[in-house]
Amino acid sequence: MATFWGGTARKLAHDPGVFLPPEYVTGAVVCYEKDETIYSQGDRADSAMHVRAGAVKLTVVSKQGKEAIVALLGAGDYFGEGCITGQRLRNATATAISPTSILTLGKKEIVHLLHTNQRFSDHFISYLISHIFKVEEDLVDQLFNSTEKRLARALLLLARFGKEGRPETVVPAISQEALAEMIGTTRSRVNIFMTKFRKMGLIDYDDAALRVRNSLLDVVLHD
Repeated sequence: MATFWGGTARKLAHDPGVFLPPEYVTGAVVCYEKDETIYSQGDRADSAMHVRAGAVKLTVVSKQGKEAIVALLGAGDYFGEGCITGQRLRNATATAISPTSILTLGKKEIVHLLHTNQRFSDHFISYLISHIFKVEEDLVDQLFNSTEKRLARALLLLARFGKEGRPETVVPAISQEALAEMIGTTRSRVNIFMTKFRKMGLIDYDDAALRVRNSLLDVVLHD
């Protein structure tokens, strides 16, 4: 069950608290348990959300009932921002994949901030542009790269590679089934490459955590 945290969470690389007026960051922050639904596909889209800590997956279910993971988000990421452009219903389901705290900004609040707070507006637009670049990179990755490279890149992204100077531990470990959905392959193929990466000393994992080392980048860059 979701609970609430009062006060301000720690500052993050994309922490809106750096740019928001105090009244926006001193209110309650909702904390979700692992596997708890934050919102469901088809719910009313009336707010944008910011991941203060933890991790969130976005999944979409087709009319035929097929489910796919479309994004894995970590601390500093926004989601649900489609409401700003007139999206009336959520187009995905957001689920916490570890204990996660979320700051919610109502549609009217965030639109007002974008029009009146230049620092926040610059911050938010910069984030969205970075997100668009990532989506484009994901498409290129899916179309042209091998399964091994796609997996290596996915692991680096999960480890927040390049943010705050170094990758960090992902807790909890992401299931191989989820990784397979992310990169468009089978769990058995993911298992083969995860085992290979571990033997090469590029990653280390158990049932609770996954650690990605900088040297995994060589797999992505190698032709």
